[in-house]
Amino acid sequence: MIYTGEMILDTYSFKEESYSNPRMKLSREVKSGKYMRLKRDLYEDDRTVPNIALAQAIYGPSYISFDYALSYYGMIPEHPYNVSCATYKKRKDKVFNTDICSFYYSDVPSQVFHLGVEYMSIRDHAFYMATMEKALCDKLYKVRPAINLSEFEELLFDDMRLEEDLLFNLNKETIKEYSELYRCRNVSLLDRYLCSEEASQ
Repeated sequence: MIYTGEMILDTYSFKEESYSNPRMKLSREVKSGKYMRLKRDLYEDDRTVPNIALAQAIYGPSYISFDYALSYYGMIPEHPYNVSCATYKKRKDKVFNTDICSFYYSDVPSQVFHLGVEYMSIRDHAFYMATMEKALCDKLYKVRPAINLSEFEELLFDDMRLEEDLLFNLNKETIKEYSELYRCRNVSLLDRYLCSEEASQ
């Protein structure tokens, strides 16, 4: 369960004795492993909690996306240890290092933030994650723009090592819709690339 510092200080174990410095007591309990510090004044007491279930509590509004979501769906071969999340209007990337892993947050355009996000759960823990289409567009939005379709193909299969079958099974209408909203060369190239591949079949 996630706690604020005040919630912990208000528990019976802290109130039953008179501590001259309750914050010092809390610091000792973090060092002993009873609580895990997620960020300033935010703690978790269950070390088995899935890391993705903590992402939105640490910083938000946000949803899981980029490499972590792509790996979750099997679109890339790597399995990132750290969790990557999308935010909007934060204007700067944020990183929170915890005992579980590090959580990375990066902006996407505000006009697409609420699109293509699904409510999911694992072991009774709920979280929000981008769909395959959305996670790929988010990722492409953050990397260097390709010059043309040939270079874009290299980006997809050599640099990102995308799973080809999953890529070509993406919802092309959704990709087309996103390409008009991201205002991003790579997402526009994704739409063109999928359309050209479909036409050649």
